[in-house]
Amino acid sequence: MVIDRGASIGTAALAAHGLSKRFKKKVALDKVDLAIPAGSVTALVGPNGAGKTTLIRVCMAFERPNAGTVEVDGVDPWKHRSEALRRVGYVPQTPAVYRGLSVEDHLAMARSLHSGFDSDYARRRLDQLGIPLDQRADTLSGGQAAQLGLAVALGTRAKVLLLDEPLANLDPLARREFIQVLLDAVKAEGSTALLSSHIVTDVEDACDRLVILGGGKVRLDCPLEEARQTHRLTEADSPPPGGTAVGSFLGRNGKTIMTLWRLAPGAGPGGDQGTGQGETSEAASLEDVVLGYLAAGRSIGLQLN
Repeated sequence: MVIDRGASIGTAALAAHGLSKRFKKKVALDKVDLAIPAGSVTALVGPNGAGKTTLIRVCMAFERPNAGTVEVDGVDPWKHRSEALRRVGYVPQTPAVYRGLSVEDHLAMARSLHSGFDSDYARRRLDQLGIPLDQRADTLSGGQAAQLGLAVALGTRAKVLLLDEPLANLDPLARREFIQVLLDAVKAEGSTALLSSHIVTDVEDACDRLVILGGGKVRLDCPLEEARQTHRLTEADSPPPGGTAVGSFLGRNGKTIMTLWRLAPGAGPGGDQGTGQGETSEAASLEDVVLGYLAAGRSIGLQLN
């Protein structure tokens, strides 16, 4: 596991310390340590079953950890649940909408549950997308329902936004619109967002930090640009200069086995470099980085959807 310690726990908007969660014989989280910097937009990436939803549910005090602690904006949600939840805006994978209610009804319900809910702010976000306030929830498209859920989360004016794969069931245009609304809000409010996804392309242009979760463990935690700059890809087992093997996986052609290498500090990307045995390394895409870490320790590489 590679973790960037640039964000101290004291300045972290979201922090986990030795966090573990087990469901009977299944280990969902295994001694997870995280420190998500305030003001960042962090991609939480991993395949289905990696522990992403469990991590978010523990942060929301929906699931109690078996070991370790978690803090949301410095507050332990299990010791001070109401205080922690006031600091969190939550968007689940399946929009929490009620079919018989209008969009305005959902805002009114949110206002009744959150004393500080900013209805005008939520309405402005919906108006930008042309979603009528009098439209019934059961007539909303998937993208509109997701935007309603995001507008409600933003209306809480929470300092930390937890988004649990909200893009999974949206078409490409709806995904792009959702991300743009999120980024505009985070920039304007100075809030922090943790965006969970198993689709790398959804988060590549939206986030400034990457956390790869696989098998309940943090495989990589660093700024997004650092992830790109400090990894190389080869078709051979011979490392580029200063490289340490991360993992091997099946290439895009379905035949070649590719190996991801992490460069030693100070080595730099250095352009295409010979490995000394007639092979060359190339820059690793963000998807390559994710695949390499998820394949680490496995005999067969896996592809994300």
